[in-house]
Amino acid sequence: MSTRRSFLQRTAAWSAALLAAGREGKAEIVASVPQNPGPQVHARGGYLGTASGSLSKLDTGAKPSGTAPVITTEVGDLPFQMDGDVKVFHLTASVFRQQIAPQKWADVWGFNGSAPGPTIQVTQGDKIRVIYKNELPESTSIHWHGFEDTIGNDGMPGISQEPIKPGESYTYHFTIKQEGTFFYHSHMAMQEMAGMLGAVIMHPRVPYRPHCEKDYLIHLQEFALLANQTIPDTMKMEYNWLLLNGKASPATTPLIVKQGERIRIRFVNMGMDHHPMHVHGHTFYTTGTEGGRIPETAWWPGNTVLVGVGQSRDVEFVADNPGDWMLHCHLPHHMMNQMVTQVGPMTRPMNMDTAAKPASRNGDSALADTDMDPSMMGMMQQQMDGSPRMSAQQRKQQNAFDTSHEGMMQQMQETAPNAENVPNYPQDALMEGPMMTMDALVNRPENLGLRTNWSRFMQGMMTFVRVLPAEQYDRVIAAMRAANRSNDPFVSLYGGAATSAVAKVEEVRR
Repeated sequence: MSTRRSFLQRTAAWSAALLAAGREGKAEIVASVPQNPGPQVHARGGYLGTASGSLSKLDTGAKPSGTAPVITTEVGDLPFQMDGDVKVFHLTASVFRQQIAPQKWADVWGFNGSAPGPTIQVTQGDKIRVIYKNELPESTSIHWHGFEDTIGNDGMPGISQEPIKPGESYTYHFTIKQEGTFFYHSHMAMQEMAGMLGAVIMHPRVPYRPHCEKDYLIHLQEFALLANQTIPDTMKMEYNWLLLNGKASPATTPLIVKQGERIRIRFVNMGMDHHPMHVHGHTFYTTGTEGGRIPETAWWPGNTVLVGVGQSRDVEFVADNPGDWMLHCHLPHHMMNQMVTQVGPMTRPMNMDTAAKPASRNGDSALADTDMDPSMMGMMQQQMDGSPRMSAQQRKQQNAFDTSHEGMMQQMQETAPNAENVPNYPQDALMEGPMMTMDALVNRPENLGLRTNWSRFMQGMMTFVRVLPAEQYDRVIAAMRAANRSNDPFVSLYGGAATSAVAKVEEVRR
């Protein structure tokens, strides 16, 4: 992926040449990406709610007709087969390469070809069997986080069971007694940080009230990945790729909601950092933890909920305020991809209009003297020597982004004329925040109608809760259905076509 550093270091001398080379490559890429069908669908309409945070917004009046299947965007569910009265799941651990953002891949360790692994959905009272196969190059086991079950099924290598060696299998048996948002993960710490985690939804035998028409699950993940590397450094204590369900924004998939519906969002955090997850435009109530459902009298309102490591948090609200509302971690460094150590003028090329930098000209350059990364010095030296050396693959990746000369000029027009004279400039302008347009690279039906160039402002742990009036909602759902994607996590929304685990359970019971 093209980094903000490389972007920043394009001087006017070589940007024109880059533009000429980039136009052709970018045109090929854009042409190969399906564009949003039909006219734009902007969220609009009147606000249906009462005062923010009002308890009257807890219930839409909808009668629970059952339990809505949980949707895990990007990931989906783990299917099962019935063996008598036992649901049998097959889970396989392996190593594979997974795309986490446009032009960015990671060699992850996960389950059934996904990191996070597929979601297991069961119901209180179910008997389940999980046949776990180890295709990793080393021993492993699975811990079932929060399960109140027998020690022999706790998944502690060397404690409750022997480690599962490469090529071997192990079978776990459970009778589901609890309800709520739980998870499974390797209990080998570094394997966990390489992607080996997944969710277990224990649906209640008696549906929750108030009823939620939509129920989404979001995993919070972190990887330490340097530019041009694909292997996450699990020993790092700082992370530069912050993911929701295995994707960094703008590659994340929005949560689609019809205006007026009640929505539940389940956050699961198996990373190294706590994450304050914030929803714009609505006040929610925290209704569940990794310990299960919270009694209604103890729910608390907010718009940000802190999800600690090893925790889950369920929040619910009536989505009565139309719009494309951001949902994101509120730690500033978790709202970007590729953290850096420089800020302000030190990110500028050495030969770039130093006359316009009075601080440097006068020797008053405290900010400019801070913490110069040797690798950045090398890159800047390359630029001053001529065009930066780039492989064909690097050139292709760079051309995939809309960082053309026109794009640079447009962004420069968004800054003040005297910006270069302002201490600590730039921060987000021309930095890794509002910079590269990737709308076409992440085009999908769920993005239908988003504002043009929206992807410039979405990075890291960010996505949308798209609260759409009925007509616009129907158009987006129709586009999603028409896409006819295999293993579509949203299939339960298409009416009559649900193939989720919950739907299968109901079919079996009938």
